[in-house]
Amino acid sequence: MKTKTCFLLLACLFALALPVLASDWPQWRGPNRDDISRDTGLLSTWPKEGPRLLWTFDDAGIGYSGPAIVGKTLYTLGGDGKKEFVFALDLTTQKKLWSTEVGPFFAHGNGDGPRSTPTIDGDNLYCLTGHGELLCVATKDGKVRWQVNLRKDLSGEMASGWGYSESVLVDGDRVVCTPGGRKGALAALDKNTGSVLWRSDKYTARATYSSTIAAVIGGVKQYVQVTGSGVAGVAAQDGKLLWQSNQSGHGISVSTPVGKDDLVYVSTGYGVGCGLVKITQENNVFRAEKEYAQEEQKLMVNHHGGFVLVGNHIYGYSDSRGWICQDLKSGKLVWRGKARDIGKGSVTCADGHLYCYTESGAKVALVEATAQDWKEKGRFTIPKRSSRNRHQMAWTHPVVANGRLYLRDQEYLFCYDVSDRSAAQR
Repeated sequence: MKTKTCFLLLACLFALALPVLASDWPQWRGPNRDDISRDTGLLSTWPKEGPRLLWTFDDAGIGYSGPAIVGKTLYTLGGDGKKEFVFALDLTTQKKLWSTEVGPFFAHGNGDGPRSTPTIDGDNLYCLTGHGELLCVATKDGKVRWQVNLRKDLSGEMASGWGYSESVLVDGDRVVCTPGGRKGALAALDKNTGSVLWRSDKYTARATYSSTIAAVIGGVKQYVQVTGSGVAGVAAQDGKLLWQSNQSGHGISVSTPVGKDDLVYVSTGYGVGCGLVKITQENNVFRAEKEYAQEEQKLMVNHHGGFVLVGNHIYGYSDSRGWICQDLKSGKLVWRGKARDIGKGSVTCADGHLYCYTESGAKVALVEATAQDWKEKGRFTIPKRSSRNRHQMAWTHPVVANGRLYLRDQEYLFCYDVSDRSAAQR
């Protein structure tokens, strides 16, 4: 018995000595929808040529859908000009395990194909097409379990014509989506059947392109979403409107909000800017108060590349200033990217570093997530670009999961090894 106990103790100590790379990415912006990977033991600097490219997959199709990763499988959406499909990719062999048609192809002059990331919940996958087809399919074989159209079945209305783009939230027994319109901006569906559980009938804005987050504020579980009229929170239990603010409201709001305690941070492009909303609750009545002065509201003008909250600082690209670091509570500018920063793009965070992926040059930079300055630790450019997007824009956000960096440019999926093997050997 003593020998067995000692063996188990030694095994645990050995495991603790190794870097931890146990981080699936089952939905948009990761497990907590904050775009922060749980990976540790990653490279803190890159060689001149960038991290090691493990493989390239060239059959992802047309579109901007990001990867959802669980175990050895990657899930995403694509299109072929006639239809859209969701598929499962074996990360070991880089072979498709299955592919399922999910609806007609969404065509738009400035960007075709699906634009949402699938959400994985156990043996179910939930995905949304540009035309508003919301489906639940089996992760094992792609078999469709139920299907609802946000426009036809839920009377959904969008604020503009870029197509449904949100990545739906699965929370408990609910799938939370944003059909928009007079029957309620948000809807909760039974995740097993697709039947409607509630609509936010007092919150009736048209849908834009942001994705919902879950939060507990004032002891109440709620869903926070951005629409053309601003940001709002509705009760998770029944969709009741709890609070609303016109902070950063714009008809083409895209970036997902960030929550911390009783604070909600939002930012929108098109010259609108950012804001922090503080939510208070007294006698079951919620109030939303704007925290930033007018000057601070113009610091982060985030179009669609997103932003991350690391500690008490917001990092992201501002259309008016480049890459910036902003103090969450005061809204003050902490630093602005140097003249040699890489240009407009999207961001994710892992192991204390920002992974910045540019939309036009398809360049990637590793930047320390610090309030001191823009501290770049390496950069590279993906080895080839897609010709299927007439604007040549790489709009899919980067993902870091299980020691791997995933980048997409239309039909091309790239997988890089960003784990620090020398750390594992020390």
